[in-house]
Formats: sequence, C-alpha cells, structure tokens
Amino acid sequence: MAALAAAPARADNPIVQTIYTADPAPLVHNGRVYLYTGHDEDGSTYFTMREWRVWSSADMVNWTDHGSPMSLGTFSWASADAWAGHTIYRNGQFYWYVPVKNRSTGRMAIGVGVSSSPTGPFRDALGRPLVENGEIDPAAFIDDDGQAYLYWGNPNLWYVRLNPDMVSFSGSATRIPLTTAGFGTRSGNPSRPTLYEEAPWVFKRNGLYYNVFAAECCSEFIAYSTAPGPTGPWTYRGTVMPRQGGSFTNHAGIVDFAGGSYFFYHNGALPGGGGFTRSVAVEKFSYNANGTIPTINMTTAGAPQIGTLNPYVRQEAETIAWESGVETEPSTEGGMNVGWVNNGDYIKVKGVAFGNGARSFTARVASAASGGRIELRLGSASGAVVGTCTVSGTRGWQTWASVSCPVAGATGTHDLYLRFAGGSGYLFNLNWWQFNVTA
Repeated sequence: MAALAAAPARADNPIVQTIYTADPAPLVHNGRVYLYTGHDEDGSTYFTMREWRVWSSADMVNWTDHGSPMSLGTFSWASADAWAGHTIYRNGQFYWYVPVKNRSTGRMAIGVGVSSSPTGPFRDALGRPLVENGEIDPAAFIDDDGQAYLYWGNPNLWYVRLNPDMVSFSGSATRIPLTTAGFGTRSGNPSRPTLYEEAPWVFKRNGLYYNVFAAECCSEFIAYSTAPGPTGPWTYRGTVMPRQGGSFTNHAGIVDFAGGSYFFYHNGALPGGGGFTRSVAVEKFSYNANGTIPTINMTTAGAPQIGTLNPYVRQEAETIAWESGVETEPSTEGGMNVGWVNNGDYIKVKGVAFGNGARSFTARVASAASGGRIELRLGSASGAVVGTCTVSGTRGWQTWASVSCPVAGATGTHDLYLRFAGGSGYLFNLNWWQFNVTA
C-alpha cells in the first residue's frame, strides 16, 4: 500500500494535474515547448469546453501554467464548443486555429485567434469564421517553400492553401480522397471505409510528409500515413499508439525539441478521468532508421528531463512537474498563482540543481486566513526538510508579501517538494519562489 501511494509522486504523466486537459498542440519557440490544449470542465458528461489553455516547458517535465488566453468569448460569433485547435508561428505572430459552433448557423466553423506572444492574450483575427463546413480539428503546416496549409475534418479530410497573412486562403476547400490505400481499412462501416476519423497532424521530416490522425472511433487509436507532397497521395503506414488509456478519443501532436522527438496525446488517467475528462501526456521516441514511427505506448513516467532547473532565479509557483491538491488562478501581480492550498498538499519540481548549496529561500505569498508553512523537502513529500518558511496572514488572497527562511542541506540535484502545512481550510496562495546562496 505504501508503494502504491507513493507511485503518483514519482510519475510525470499526465503533465497537468490541476485541471482536465485535452487535444494537445505543441509548438517549439525560442528554446521552449509551448503546449496549447483544450479544457474539459470538471464532471463533464459531454465535450463541455469553454476555453483553451497554454503551458510551456524548457525541460519537458516542469510545466508552467500560463492560464487561458483565449475562450469562446474571444469569438463574438461563437456559441459553444471550444474544441481541438492548433497554433503556428509566422511573421512575428501566433495564429491559433480553433473549431467552435457558429451562433448564426449552428454549425462547427474554424476561427482564428492571433497574438504577438505565444502565451497571448489572443484576439479574433477576422470577426467571422475563416472557413465553415460543419467539420472540426484544424491543424496548420508551413512547407519549406513557405506555402502554408490548413487541414481539418471529421468525417472527411479537407485542406486549404493559406495565404501569407495566415487568415485567408486561395481557392476553395479541397477534400482529400479517403482511400483504403491512403488511410487503412475499417471493417463493418460501409459509410466510413477507411480508418481516418479526425484530428490530422501534418508535418515534414527528411523530405517526407506525415499525417498522424485519430483512427476508427470508438475507442480511437492513433495511426499515420505518409506522402511525397503536402496534399498526397497518402500511403497508410500503421498504428502509432494503440487503443489504451481510459478515454475513447485520442489526439496527437508531434514535435522535435532539443535533439529529441516527442509524442503528445491525451488519456483519462487522472482521478475522475474518462472520455469527457481527459488529460494530456507526453512520451519521448525515436524514429526508425527508415523514417517510420514506432509503436508508442502510454506511460506514467513521461519524458526524461532535459538538463536541470535553476533554483537561484525566480521560479513561478505554477511551474510544476506534479502536484497534489492545489489549483491555479490569475494573479494580480501578473501571470498565474497557486491557490486552494490545504494542509498536506504539495508541489513537486523535478531536477533542481542546488550546486554547492542554498542558504535561504524566498516566496511571494498571500493569505486571507492565518497562513501556514512551506516545508522544503528533497526527494519526496516526506523527504528530508531543508527549510521551513512561515507564512502569516496578509488580509487578502491577492494581497502579496515576501517571506524568507534559512536553508541548510540543499546541495546537489534533487526533486524539490514544496509541502504545505497548517490548520484547516485554505492556508495561503503562492505566486513565486527563489533560493539564494546568501543567508
């Protein structure tokens, strides 16, 4: 029982535990991976989704929560269904293509959010749909010659050639032929003879074009096809991720980062998780020598850490490898803060490089209650205590103050646990923290 109880603390998948997330769309930009997701509302019994969220990481294990920079409210013409989108960078702007229900037609349409920052806020680029044919799951791709494409579709597979402005297109929407040679054979469903279901993810590697997609609902697995050009002809190549994971849908995104290849997906692995309460996870993989994608299985371990985390610069409290009990919210000081902190809750930060040793610790805190304590533990939530910071009430959950405490024994590289202790009820909020080499 003790081993079972400790296992989640060692896991890194799913990579977000504070809310349910779905439909990952990773983007590499300036040395970080930005992850754009949907948000399944707690207790959903349908795809109840009202906003999109952004996370980022420099090491693939500690993920920073950037909140919700775009929601249904961003699109005045949308009424519901903030479903699976995709973000791409061009000309100093980030373009986020998303499917939403058009208030006036009642059909699903593709809108475009735009921002000069990867974390937003995003605004409606057009004030209307970019394209509308009742189908979903847009994914953008820019070829080596600069031509951009937008793919989408369920039950069909469509594309348009985007203009350089990324918010208009030339010609009309073209339907890609769904042949069994191109997308595999589905049995028992004459109206859908191929495996293609939804969620295309198109990219190019070593001159070959890949289309990774969700296959054969329900439940779905992840499959892929390849082609000599961005619009085909496609050849079915097989399974990437078999059916597994407690969600009857899946949705893939693939990027290369820091010399490795990473496969993002979702499952139902969190408590209360399932087909309508999903969670994003990631695995590192290597292509086969002939360019094919190996079979990838879901794990709780997740991807290995790239490098270490520097505790001697300010770290946002919402940079988390694993947590227990806490949530996040927008902070009046900018960004997000950690809140809903109860006695015994904790945050795990992986691979913290203390070097020759820290002498003190500073945290930015707020409390409308009587506060509590931050226990600095190494290795586990019950590991060695190297410091304890006392947090007093500040007369408001967004009334911020800095507290400091001495540290002893924090040397080398360890997983850091910020364990919270105190009385009953919510204790305090935490905005950021930093270790120092001076007392």
